[in-house]
Amino acid sequence: MTTDPREREVRRRMAARELYSDGAPGLAALAEERLRGKELADAYNRTGARDEEGRRALLKEMLAALGTGVWIEPPLHVAYGNRVHLGDDVYANFGLTLVDDVEVFVGDRVMFAPHVTVSTTGHPVHPDLRRDGTQFSAPVRIEDDVWIGAGALIMPGVTVGRGSVVGAGSVVTAHVPPMTVVAGTPARVLREITDADREWSYRPPRTLGPGPGPG
Repeated sequence: MTTDPREREVRRRMAARELYSDGAPGLAALAEERLRGKELADAYNRTGARDEEGRRALLKEMLAALGTGVWIEPPLHVAYGNRVHLGDDVYANFGLTLVDDVEVFVGDRVMFAPHVTVSTTGHPVHPDLRRDGTQFSAPVRIEDDVWIGAGALIMPGVTVGRGSVVGAGSVVTAHVPPMTVVAGTPARVLREITDADREWSYRPPRTLGPGPGPG
């Protein structure tokens, strides 16, 4: 851990969900953490499809915690990597992005479809407050047995509750209740997941009706 008082203050602000800038001069240890995470992710993304042992070794070095049976399809992108905690049997399809400026906690049996982004960080709305790269961060928690659809975005501070499903392309800005289906921009609850969902059958897509007329 750094002894530089400027860096200690930035780390305190990150943890406290206060505004900070991690690109300011004198933050050498933070910069090194970011670079190391990106180097490991780059190495992971260069591995061959058969190199399961090499991939796991890189994930173990990159992440804060790595469960058993984890499978992540390259490419994987991280901000730091060492703030990500993965449970057992996590599966991520192509293009998972983890903006882990603070902790990302992922439970067991979580599934990520292609091109999901989990971001712990945002920026102030007023331009005067973000001209020097000022940002804020809040941890994200994804509980056990969650399925996140393709292209979804999980925003800072959100908890995605156990067993829930996030629809493709959704922007999740609020906590997701357990055992629900959510979708939309911003995401909203469509329905609960019940025992009736144990009886599964394929439902073909509906045919779109005509759109509104011109004008």
